[in-house]
Amino acid sequence: MTDRPETTDTDADTSTGTDADTDAVADPVMEMVSRPHAENFIAWSASRPEVLVLSADLTNSCEVGRWRDTYPDRFITAAMAEQNMLGVAGGLAREGFVPFIHTFAVFIYRRAYDQLAMSVAYPNLKVRMLGFLPGIVTPGGVTHQAIEDVAIMRATPNMTVLETGDATEVESMLDAVEHVDGPVYIRVLRGEVPRLFPADEPLRLGRSRLLSDGGDVAVLTAGITTEEALRARRALQRAGVGVSHVHVSTHKPFGDEIIENAVSSARCGVVTLENHTVVGGLGSAVAEYMAERGIGRRLVRLGLDDTYAHGASKAYLMREHGLDSAALVTAVESLVGERLGVTDADFASARTDAVHSEAKAEAL
Repeated sequence: MTDRPETTDTDADTSTGTDADTDAVADPVMEMVSRPHAENFIAWSASRPEVLVLSADLTNSCEVGRWRDTYPDRFITAAMAEQNMLGVAGGLAREGFVPFIHTFAVFIYRRAYDQLAMSVAYPNLKVRMLGFLPGIVTPGGVTHQAIEDVAIMRATPNMTVLETGDATEVESMLDAVEHVDGPVYIRVLRGEVPRLFPADEPLRLGRSRLLSDGGDVAVLTAGITTEEALRARRALQRAGVGVSHVHVSTHKPFGDEIIENAVSSARCGVVTLENHTVVGGLGSAVAEYMAERGIGRRLVRLGLDDTYAHGASKAYLMREHGLDSAALVTAVESLVGERLGVTDADFASARTDAVHSEAKAEAL
């Protein structure tokens, strides 16, 4: 092993939304927030009468049951007719309202894409699409697992695409996109959500978070994979690997100086880890970004490898499809060119999600 410069977690920097030297970021076993969107959205909507909610028979499952009861005149149920829901949302936006669609992510872009593209994206209307159960967080199987949504939404003109990674980002996503004068799609976490980032360091549109700084490997994660990478990062650093860990919440528009600095200074290469197919998501965005800037580094993309998942727990699927800490270590080993001797026992404790809980209306 060649000598590497000493690496440390970054100091707190409010300009990047980081606080990587705290236990809250270093250890994913931390404060859990129950239904962070539910209460926050009620309060946020109070002074915004133009905000409406559209739901497709998944109201409680998408945490707007109490919102409906609080603002019944601003709630519209579309039943199981997502195509109509997107068309209605486009019409309402033309009249000056700001419709917030709440449903499972997979039903927004698979079931109603023509209406999404023609009634919302093409006229560049201010519709907010909140997609719950992104990727493999659900045991509902292929019909409920949104594994190619980032790719499709990134390819849709006029679309802004975000992904929440913790309770702080769920609570701050509304403010982050309020002034976007066009459609927005957000992958939203629900139920019991960990707080990985300080509550006073909100999600900022187009701004990544630098969670650690090191010169050997850059690791870029989004959504639930950030928590998984945090489990492995300290073990990698103890093995002598300098890791620059970047959390990405804005998929489109993509890129900032934090990402550029991390990938351009990574001596051995770059790893992306995403809750999505490796085609068209975070890994593809990073590849495009590096190629356009002539950043010649090896890139390893971890995610669903051109395959569908199936019904199982999140932990099982992350392990089966190589989205967990062990897969990240293996990818880093391939870049540094040697075995690091890291085992599962070296990782921070895993958090186990209850399939059924008071914060989830159903297993799906």
